[in-house]
Amino acid sequence: MVSMDLPTAVKSYQFGERAKSELIIASQLCMALSGFSGQERAGGRRMLLMLMESVRSELQFAHNSTNQQDFVRAINALNEAISLLESNQPDQASEKIAAAISASTTSAQQAWQVLAEHGLL
Repeated sequence: MVSMDLPTAVKSYQFGERAKSELIIASQLCMALSGFSGQERAGGRRMLLMLMESVRSELQFAHNSTNQQDFVRAINALNEAISLLESNQPDQASEKIAAAISASTTSAQQAWQVLAEHGLL
């Protein structure tokens, strides 16, 4: 594990937990999209893409604020998910979102360990 100072740990924990929650919602919506009819699916896909792009912006902000590479891994996985969703492959996109969730969780877990070692959690 890379050494992390306390301010970075606090930010990484907050960003990681928030990203994880948002990505879980995106994954659930992605899975639900498979059950939509043709016209509903097109509109739903556009809205979901907007949500995923917002989450990607937050992940980029998290990386810029903390320099944690797990956020880059999450961004890369989310980029792949966006491309798959644009190609009308929501099930495969959901799998890539799972990888982004994992990367965000890793960042939050590492930060949690640092905070716990300092008696802050």
